[in-house]
Amino acid sequence: MSQKSDGMNYAPQGKPSPVVKPGEFIFAATHLDHGHIYGQCNGLTEAGGQLKWVYDADPKKVEAFTSKFSQVKVARSLDEILNDPDIKLVAAAAIPNLRGPLGCRVMEAGKDYFTDKTPFTELDQLDQAKAVVARTGRKYTVYFSERLHVESAMYATELVRQGAIGRVIQVIGLGPHRLGTGRPDWFFKKKQFGGILCDIGSHQFEQFLTFTGATDATVAHAAVANYGNPEHPEFEDFGEANLIGDNGATNYVRVDWFTPKGLSTWGDGRMTILGTNGYIELRKYVDVGREKTGDHVYLVDEKGERHINVAGQVGFRFFGELILDCLNHTEKSMTQRHVFKAAELCLRAQAAARKINISF
Repeated sequence: MSQKSDGMNYAPQGKPSPVVKPGEFIFAATHLDHGHIYGQCNGLTEAGGQLKWVYDADPKKVEAFTSKFSQVKVARSLDEILNDPDIKLVAAAAIPNLRGPLGCRVMEAGKDYFTDKTPFTELDQLDQAKAVVARTGRKYTVYFSERLHVESAMYATELVRQGAIGRVIQVIGLGPHRLGTGRPDWFFKKKQFGGILCDIGSHQFEQFLTFTGATDATVAHAAVANYGNPEHPEFEDFGEANLIGDNGATNYVRVDWFTPKGLSTWGDGRMTILGTNGYIELRKYVDVGREKTGDHVYLVDEKGERHINVAGQVGFRFFGELILDCLNHTEKSMTQRHVFKAAELCLRAQAAARKINISF
């Protein structure tokens, strides 16, 4: 299945834009349980990072990975990576409930950590990671790909920062995904994937904080359901939530696994950002019924209506900023406070979610 139709293996590629010289930033990859590891490594290598090692207990996953990154060396164990003084950062896409403990182990070894979302499945894991960050000074960074690896979302980030639509007062995030076939067993087990609001909902909460400037929020409403997968009773294929930010901005999120086969991509991800002087709509992966390309930005303000296709025009600056943050001990790419607050909100929304009872 192509990455265009399968979100689990969606790995955007951009133009190389190195921020460091060859060999100046060396990193490793481990725990290849989710296909997002390819996007994580693409972004870092395009920004000038050098991928030295890969490790996974499953040789088939390693074989597939080395076919994409032929220069990488296969480590015999995670310790071989953690004991290498050249390694600055470890990228990983472990089973969700293992991501927190793995990150703590990486940071205790003196490396920065870059995990796929969701970063945690329990609040205790978040608390543990906060303690390790405070003790070691290392970074716990998260691949919130639906903003960081989407040019339209990064373009909107700049529009909002520049005040293009005034003060942002509401964000509506729609994150439909295609379930497809071939998902691993852990994907359907609540303890391992954490719940739909915790998992794919984490993208939405990060974007809410970014676009509104809120530094905290309360969960006003949350609900989850399993409408279409009775053979997997622990699975959640629908989730929604409302947040109210500490600055008065509000958020509505809907995530689901009901992308129909007829859509040309894995999900019709959209976002509407409402400001006091206008609004922005993002059609991230497809302009349904019009164009099969993504990265469409619709901007309506006091000057009029505009449609801007930014595909290939913006790039993915997060990865270069992350590399420089790791080297310079700065926080330009994303603050640690922001990462942990986004993680906390998805965990709290999941914990507060009412389970909608379905009669099949």
